[in-house]
Amino acid sequence: MKFILLTIGGTTNKHLLHLQEDYKNRIKFYLPFEMITLPEIKNTKKLSVPEIVEKESELISNYLQITDEVILLDEKGEQFTSVGFSEFISKKLLSSKKRIIFVVGGSYGFAKEIYPKANHTIALSSMTFSHEMVRVIFLEQLYRAMTILKGEHYHHA
Repeated sequence: MKFILLTIGGTTNKHLLHLQEDYKNRIKFYLPFEMITLPEIKNTKKLSVPEIVEKESELISNYLQITDEVILLDEKGEQFTSVGFSEFISKKLLSSKKRIIFVVGGSYGFAKEIYPKANHTIALSSMTFSHEMVRVIFLEQLYRAMTILKGEHYHHA
């Protein structure tokens, strides 16, 4: 089983990129993990917001396989405490799926066609964060979940 964070567009902030790399390496100590970055849509000035969302959603859909467990990171999703998220991850670790994919959409979210492909939708917060920050926050929470499951002292309840 592999855990994947699927995103649109790269991280340009070198400080956030450094944090991403740090947490990716920490996570890999606990489980197979990969971060896949799909290319940003080109010439977006010529496109409407619905067209951008549709094109990004096509990129996401083209990457997904029918056998994947797909979890959207979306503001309308279920919110967890860190311990609750670790319990959610624990259940995923028992899954027979080969790929557990967490998906961060583009700046305007997901097209309505993506939601039926998801097995679950999670909100990291009721606040809004930049997509670059969402990556770091998710990676930190996944790392935290693994340390909770292993009984390590990173998380203090």
